[in-house]
Amino acid sequence: MEREYVIPLRDAYETSRTRRARRAINIIKEFARRHMKAEVVKISSKVNNLVWSRGIEKPPRRIKVVMRKDREGVVEVLLPDEAREEKEEKKE
Repeated sequence: MEREYVIPLRDAYETSRTRRARRAINIIKEFARRHMKAEVVKISSKVNNLVWSRGIEKPPRRIKVVMRKDREGVVEVLLPDEAREEKEEKKE
């Protein structure tokens, strides 16, 4: 199963400045657990790099991601471009 979401990360700004990026990652994981009904969530390195790209104090306010759930119930969180590239590779 694959779904596309825009995740609001504004709650990360309610924490102290030195914990915001880490909090944003936790918000993404909580969102994935709630909406995809899974216990195990894996965030791709590109999503992680995007959250941390502006430093620990200023993560993005929202992020657009694609979530995939496999047969074992593991959810993978990817950027839309990343998901599109993987689909094209599978077709070939």
